[in-house]
Amino acid sequence: MNGAPDVPADVSRDVPLVLRSRRAVLPDGVRPATVTVAPDGTIAAVLPHDAEVPRGAELVDVGDDALLPGLVDTHVHVNDPGRSEWEGFWTATRAAAAGGITTLLDMPLNSLPPTTTAGHLAVKRDVARDKAHTDVGFWGGAIPGNVRELRPLHEAGVFGFKCFLSPSGVEEFPELDPAGLKDAMIEIASFDGLLIVHAEDPGLLASAPQKGGPAYADFLASRPRDAENEAVARLVALAAEHGTRVHVLHVSSEGVLPLLAEARREGVRVTAETCPHFLTLTAEEVPDGATEFKCCPPIREKENQDALWTALGEGVLDCVVSDHSPCTTDLKTPDFGTAWGGISSLQLGLPAVWTEARRRGHGLADVARWMSAAPARLAGVTGKGAITPGNDADFAVLAPEETFTVDPARLHHRNQVTAYAGKTLHGVVRSAWLRGERVADHGIPVQRSGRLIERKAD
Repeated sequence: MNGAPDVPADVSRDVPLVLRSRRAVLPDGVRPATVTVAPDGTIAAVLPHDAEVPRGAELVDVGDDALLPGLVDTHVHVNDPGRSEWEGFWTATRAAAAGGITTLLDMPLNSLPPTTTAGHLAVKRDVARDKAHTDVGFWGGAIPGNVRELRPLHEAGVFGFKCFLSPSGVEEFPELDPAGLKDAMIEIASFDGLLIVHAEDPGLLASAPQKGGPAYADFLASRPRDAENEAVARLVALAAEHGTRVHVLHVSSEGVLPLLAEARREGVRVTAETCPHFLTLTAEEVPDGATEFKCCPPIREKENQDALWTALGEGVLDCVVSDHSPCTTDLKTPDFGTAWGGISSLQLGLPAVWTEARRRGHGLADVARWMSAAPARLAGVTGKGAITPGNDADFAVLAPEETFTVDPARLHHRNQVTAYAGKTLHGVVRSAWLRGERVADHGIPVQRSGRLIERKAD
């Protein structure tokens, strides 16, 4: 029933904080609501909009601004330690909080050491612990020769394991060959872990034309759709054979979509994500030499983008996450062949996706599902992803109709290079809240309240 409370009306009055919105994005839809926060930072109740405010509680009434669950970004390259001049936990989590992200999972590569052993994980946690403005969890890595490290990493609380099927771009994190992929999948299936995969076929990449230079069309030709399609087809077949849970990272090719749909119909445990840049940027608009647009797999044509949106709406693609992969400014040379590949978008993902989603007829509930509930569910991040009693009181407050023009100087990630520079986007993030504490206000991080999180023990 519209406006009905989710818990009895006589819920405990011992709450320090109450948030009220005429557009609360809840699991059952968007409606006016009052959300009470318990002293331990969890959601105590979701009540009718006009519910009485408990005595002594602080009321934050956001009016017509939307109250969303804090976003969960399961694909972030923080690069700390080792390449902290590219990005670090302090700057990455500040950017995340400013963009409405309250939980992120760090990828196992581009840091030194990579997160490929339990010992390396401990190093990463020690570096992150006192720098996190948001909650931070970790993926482990599956590389040649570390099969025996996978179970200890799982037991140490990583959320799953990332591997590459083609070169990663850094020598300390090599790709798995077919035998190594099979071994990793068998081991991960033995403890029902999750394998997340950068799926491009190395042979097809090697045979594609590699011209280099400033022309985006030449770069696009060097990362053909068939390389992605073939790799996903092989991955799905192995997942069916070994019963491994697999997740396909950053889907950019429409040719992958029927493979995913068919695999699910056949009961294969496969999920998939795409990214804001694939949903909002197109190959046709990339200027030559503008390597801030370079990523692998690449931003493709508008027709391909339309297919991704259809798949997202139909549930063939599960979620939207950033693949924030920054670098120093000097590595973004005008040559697409040599420039570092990665899009920096932590702070901008929500407004970028909302801008295009609203144009295509999607609502705030869709965006919250794609960018909060689904990533939390696929990675097994508990207590996140929905405004519901018992979950952490993590929120993003968004002014959906307001617009702003992206100014790189106002971004909080370490190197303010972005493919969105100068774009006008809908959706201003007013604030972000983590366990009932305001961590960002009008684009400015205001408090460091992040914790290190682990996968819930089996």
